[in-house]
Amino acid sequence: MASAFLSIVQQIVRKGSLKLTLANGETHIIGDGTGETVVARLADQEAEDAIRRDPTMKLGEMYMQGRFILEQGNIYDFLSLVKQNTTNEIFDFKMAALLLGRIAWQQLKSRVPVNRNKHNVAHHYDLSAKLFDLFLDDDWQYSCAYFEPPGIGLDEAQLAKKRHIAAKLLLEPNQRILEIGSGWGGMGMYLTEATEGAEFTGITLSEEQLKVSRTRAEKRGLADRVRFELQDYRTMTGRKFDRIVSVGMFEHVGIGHYGNFFRKVSDLLDENGVMVLHSIGRPKPSFGTNAFIEKYIFPGGYIPSVGEVVPPLEKAGLLVKDIEILPMHYAYTLRHWRERFVARKAEAVALYDEQFFRMWEFYLAGSEMGFRWDELFILQIQIAKNQFAVPDNRNYIARNEAKLKEFEARRAPLEKVTF
Repeated sequence: MASAFLSIVQQIVRKGSLKLTLANGETHIIGDGTGETVVARLADQEAEDAIRRDPTMKLGEMYMQGRFILEQGNIYDFLSLVKQNTTNEIFDFKMAALLLGRIAWQQLKSRVPVNRNKHNVAHHYDLSAKLFDLFLDDDWQYSCAYFEPPGIGLDEAQLAKKRHIAAKLLLEPNQRILEIGSGWGGMGMYLTEATEGAEFTGITLSEEQLKVSRTRAEKRGLADRVRFELQDYRTMTGRKFDRIVSVGMFEHVGIGHYGNFFRKVSDLLDENGVMVLHSIGRPKPSFGTNAFIEKYIFPGGYIPSVGEVVPPLEKAGLLVKDIEILPMHYAYTLRHWRERFVARKAEAVALYDEQFFRMWEFYLAGSEMGFRWDELFILQIQIAKNQFAVPDNRNYIARNEAKLKEFEARRAPLEKVTF
């Protein structure tokens, strides 16, 4: 009699080719035989049963532990094969109950007034700097790149991302610029050097990122114009900024705190100011985060739909001046990151261990799969208080990008971050 696990897999994989060896040693060919064959094996019955009960969590865990083994193809190939056949992760009542329970718990946590932001940020961003050096570009941009024109490399695409955002910010001399979630300082240094007389403040909750950012700014002679602070945006007071930018941070705010976020933006933004918010988005609300990502990678995170972001923004008295959807660019970015990371596997294992390496490989592969097959995208919203703060057409973006390319040609080369 076919195992319960095999029955589920046979229901899912109709297209493609999967050769699966169960815990009892039986091997089955599943699918219609098209495409490259993915060969997978389950090491033990406990692993097989765990994935059957809770695939969203346990597939990643069993892969981490070396108990779900890919013998041909990689973990992205397997996830992509499954996703091309179904977007459904619920195959019985128990799975549905498990998912609903997780959603309810995540929704509750997102609304509890206990500040766990610093803890959540440290979980991911305070890992060894050498880990991020394995796969990021020379400027350490840990957010979606902008592959325009198509086919450019990762470093050039990350530069294009900074340029595109800077163009939308409508930078002018002597402005005060705030970045909420300043990463390792690359965006802040770019904006400051591109804007005569600019004063930049970048805030982060990561102590590791703070140290790196300050060191980099000092080395580039920007310490008098660039200030990085260990600061929660919610407790900032007494300052107004002409420009605010936030890249890849909004996903960590939590769905229960969007109103607070935009009210604070309204407090901090000058009456004639402009903000650009760059975030991962999804086509419709999901109410919860993938269980594996929530537990191991980004605790407390949530990817919003456009419809979840705009109402609290408007309630805070802010105006949406422009929305741009960038599909597929994060899939391209994640493909670069994963290939770089896997190519330096020995160094990653030496930093942590084999299980950590597989955890991050699964995270990068699963994230790429989400952007390719689950319709995730990058959302860029341009925000203002004053309807006249932004031109009445979008031609200025291309004009500003052309000027910024001239600045880049004169700019001193970036010194690669090394440790």
